[in-house]
Amino acid sequence: MARPSRPPGFDMTYRPAETAFGPPLSAHLPSAFYLLCAVAIAVTVFVAYQAPVGSFLYNQIVERSARGVIGARTVSLLLVAGAISSLLKTSMRGVRIRPDGLEFREVAALGIPRLRRYKWAQIDRILLDSPSTIMIELWDGTHAYLPDVSDREQLAAALEKIALARAIPVRGGSGVDELPDETEREDREDAG
Repeated sequence: MARPSRPPGFDMTYRPAETAFGPPLSAHLPSAFYLLCAVAIAVTVFVAYQAPVGSFLYNQIVERSARGVIGARTVSLLLVAGAISSLLKTSMRGVRIRPDGLEFREVAALGIPRLRRYKWAQIDRILLDSPSTIMIELWDGTHAYLPDVSDREQLAAALEKIALARAIPVRGGSGVDELPDETEREDREDAG
């Protein structure tokens, strides 16, 4: 789709400030639950090593781990490390608006992270008409869905402002507010 021509003096080099939008809280819940369980296991193992000889925890954890291939402390530390890495991986998901384009990270099949970057010139149209997802149409006819973020309305408003500044067509959206703020009006009235 060809973009409409812009008036003289229009600057296609508009570069927005870098902004990041993280994943929603619901995406953090499985990782947080995993971390909670891993910490509970690590605390139980610590308590078992401090328990008196012959107690139930000492017999089940300390003595059994002495006969096993991997000790209970090692297993509990591996669980905590895995839970922390899962929480960090979840935190890296989301959308980042960069001066030169749009970047988003998502998790593909089998937990493999995927990074996609698109320059502003590659984006042919931004579709904001769905209440749950944001889609971008690319210059080559393909499209990409942006992952869910914690504040979809703020992301949509930021993309809409960038689209207006860079002459990228937008379908849907709430319309960019072009009215000056109340403080700007008061400053103009005081000056005039």
